[in-house]
Amino acid sequence: MTAHHRLHVVTGGPGSGKTTLIDALAAVGVATSAEVGRAVIREQVEAGGDALPWADRMAFADAMIARELTARDAALALGVPVVLDRGAPDVAGFLRLSSLPVPPAVDRAARHARYNPRVFLTPWWPDIFRTDAERRQTPAEAEATEAAMRATYTRYGYDVVELPRASVAERVAFMRAALGGRGADVPDGRTHDG
Repeated sequence: MTAHHRLHVVTGGPGSGKTTLIDALAAVGVATSAEVGRAVIREQVEAGGDALPWADRMAFADAMIARELTARDAALALGVPVVLDRGAPDVAGFLRLSSLPVPPAVDRAARHARYNPRVFLTPWWPDIFRTDAERRQTPAEAEATEAAMRATYTRYGYDVVELPRASVAERVAFMRAALGGRGADVPDGRTHDG
């Protein structure tokens, strides 16, 4: 098996249960990697920066792609299956959704920093959608984000598998079955904190 096949991406729109699923997988011993976008937002807000999705979207994308590649490298270094909260193609999807050009470096990263060919997508689910300090999208933007991520991962040659609109426990069971019951026991359950 190629090393990058151990890296399982979960993508989708905001408020679709992606991070809740990742946290639940970590709680049962699956190695996971946190979403880098939230970490960038927290750091920028604390520092008074403008590399934010509601301010300078291109600067936000630049910060995200660097962090996505770092997260991927850290996950690969574990040598076990890891479930990642988003991947490098998400940055290209974010830019396309924002009607911004995808710079060659971002496109190159999305093409060459590969993950397992099967990517899991949390579908738009209005019943669980909520906003918070770091998630400011409207329901329409969240739904459009899911569609953009589906199209982007498909464009980069991934097979997109939609997760069921089901309880967290059912989604965890679905993921564990899809991973062949595999999951890595690592001391803290995470490869990094974003």
